[in-house]
Amino acid sequence: MFAKAVGAAVCLGPLSCRQEPLAKAHRETVEETIDLTVSVAASLQKVMESVKLAYQQQAPKVMITYNFGASGSLTQQIVQGAPVDVFLSASADWMDALDEQSLVLKTSRKILLENELVLVVPASDTETVSFEEMKTDRIERIAIGEPDSVPVGQYAKESLLAMGLFEVVQQKLVLGKDARQVLSYVETGSVAAGLVYSTDALASELVRVVATVPADDHSPIVYPVAVMAASKQAAAAQAFVDFLSGGVAMKIFRAGGFELVE
Repeated sequence: MFAKAVGAAVCLGPLSCRQEPLAKAHRETVEETIDLTVSVAASLQKVMESVKLAYQQQAPKVMITYNFGASGSLTQQIVQGAPVDVFLSASADWMDALDEQSLVLKTSRKILLENELVLVVPASDTETVSFEEMKTDRIERIAIGEPDSVPVGQYAKESLLAMGLFEVVQQKLVLGKDARQVLSYVETGSVAAGLVYSTDALASELVRVVATVPADDHSPIVYPVAVMAASKQAAAAQAFVDFLSGGVAMKIFRAGGFELVE
């Protein structure tokens, strides 16, 4: 009986020795995987998906989860405690709002990209449309973003005010919850025209650009990025932010029509 017990112990010993390194390796693999939550302005959705694929080739153990939406809504989520590692906004104002509450790692903040505001109509509309025609009965509905929470809406309102058109067309305005929805309203013909980013217009075959809004008519359209102060993966988050301003990501942004900030 005793000999059998010893034999079993001898037999189990090597098995245990084989299993322990495997279990340890599995634990180390799990521990090395880093999850990053990145809140991103909706107007960047298409290019950021391409950026994610490129970054996974460079950092395969970093799992990135995007949260796309209007910059104002994303800001409110962060203020309310949403676990976000990196924020890429379509407006400096919303990043400032977080900065003022010490929710941003100041040393990580940088302006990444610039954009333009354009007037678009459905691609099927072949007639000439100007800003002045927005006052006429031919243009019944105009899509812009919600000015209080959507940067593209803020820029649109500023532009309409600068051109002396806001009060005249206010009753015609259809407000979108983010830049993508504003574009969709025009694509589907739900509205006669809309004010969107040039990059969104470039990415759609269903709309046609009829005019570019003068840059002096609105605040600078910039995209600041920063690591959030509450991030539990600050080093990994900073590495991702650094990647966004590197050559690989910049090539993707440039292909998407964004203007780069040197």
